[in-house]
Amino acid sequence: MKSSILKDEETKRPALSDIKTLRKRARQDIEKGAVTAGYSADRKHVIKILNEALATELVCVLRYKRHYFMASGIHAAPVAAEFLAHAAEEMSHADLIAKRIVELRGEPNFSPDGLSDRSHAEYTEGDTLKGMIEENLIAERIAIESYREMVAYLGDEDSTTRRMLEGILASEEEHADDLSSLLVGMKD
Repeated sequence: MKSSILKDEETKRPALSDIKTLRKRARQDIEKGAVTAGYSADRKHVIKILNEALATELVCVLRYKRHYFMASGIHAAPVAAEFLAHAAEEMSHADLIAKRIVELRGEPNFSPDGLSDRSHAEYTEGDTLKGMIEENLIAERIAIESYREMVAYLGDEDSTTRRMLEGILASEEEHADDLSSLLVGMKD
């Protein structure tokens, strides 16, 4: 077996390294933690886009929390409960993203300075319960598109980050479906 990852001529797949080679590579640059020589993505750019995703999640948490407290009217209780649940899920997404940034030897940017500029989604207050649902749905649709683009950008170069983002994407799609259902229910 070759000591470096080369294409296996019969299968056209990367060959597996022998144990001795794996152990030797693992001892190199150990201060980089999870970022090994096999990491092929542009780490600095990945950290940048993850910080944008982090800002997006934080803005969404803030918007959902405001809407939770400001929801009023006859239909408010179930809608407010949905806003609160989504706020908690968005915060868990932010935590996942921040953890991954640190794993990549970056620094998660939680600074409120420039938060709305880094975020893909906007912080829009909404004047009515229906308006709040609409603004959150728009933000979820923005998140869905931006996560899809990030997943495509990463491809096979950072499968760990890609899988994390795919999980968040699935959650965002569920949020959009929930909000769409609430919006349709308000038209009845």
